[in-house]
Amino acid sequence: MMGNQRAAFGEVLIEIGHENPDVVVINTDIATSTCANGFAAVFPERSFNVGVAEQNAVTAAAGLSTVGLIPIVSTYAVFATMRACEQVRTSVCYPNLNVKIVASHGGLQVGADGPTHQGIEDMSLMRSLPNMTVIHPSDDVSVKKAVRSMVAMKGPVYLRVCRNDLPTLWDEKDEFVLGKGRVWRESPDDQVTIIAVGFMLSRALQAARELERDGIPARVVEIHTLKPLDEELILACARDTKGIVTAEDHNIIGGLGSAVAEVLAEAGLGTRLVRVGIRDVFAESGPFEELMDKYGLGVADIIAAVKKLV
Repeated sequence: MMGNQRAAFGEVLIEIGHENPDVVVINTDIATSTCANGFAAVFPERSFNVGVAEQNAVTAAAGLSTVGLIPIVSTYAVFATMRACEQVRTSVCYPNLNVKIVASHGGLQVGADGPTHQGIEDMSLMRSLPNMTVIHPSDDVSVKKAVRSMVAMKGPVYLRVCRNDLPTLWDEKDEFVLGKGRVWRESPDDQVTIIAVGFMLSRALQAARELERDGIPARVVEIHTLKPLDEELILACARDTKGIVTAEDHNIIGGLGSAVAEVLAEAGLGTRLVRVGIRDVFAESGPFEELMDKYGLGVADIIAAVKKLV
């Protein structure tokens, strides 16, 4: 079954709007693309379109948060984190305000929109800001759970969602806990751990199934919260298996791979690590599935990384 993260965000936003009158939404003239338009239709007095002005959106959200409201800024990942980076840093993170940023179109999934709209460095930028929580769920069901968790907590949050349809992996009854990873597949014989974030979880699970047929059992772990990071789970995987492969639709510099490398290096375990992701290059325009394979984010790339370790 397939689902869409943007659509899921739009649906849960309306649900939360009915439940919590303090929630307001600020969009940057692309509410239809981010699926925040449904909230605007139901709650026009709590929805604000500031136009193509991401810096203004974040600054306005900061102000609204100081009077007890819970502002959610809805825009594209590349613009939320780069055009408005100073405002996120100084107006939101520095005073530790209760502003939520839900950024659509993260990673190469933007496809034909090209490198100007492909947010491949957004999680790195947001992860480096003090007080910021960074979340990237793997499917539509977990997006709804993440949005609810985000609204319930205090403080700045950056939540990244994808543009295109993705396999639905989570069940409605599954528990989503911020800062805690999820083990999707494990056995006592696991030789390698594959740690994935976002869309790459589905590819990691597919790679693990193919590796099992080759006699290489692999553990699969989802890290949906890049900050705070589930260091305990990462270190347990490092101790239990021969090495770790990280998989992300993001630049390998500063994202999941870097976060895991930092944990392993500080622990001094000598764990071998191979990072699967965008290798510090700008991509090109094209169908996102072809881009993912061309730039090293395919199932075959995950399998090759695992075999490199074993």
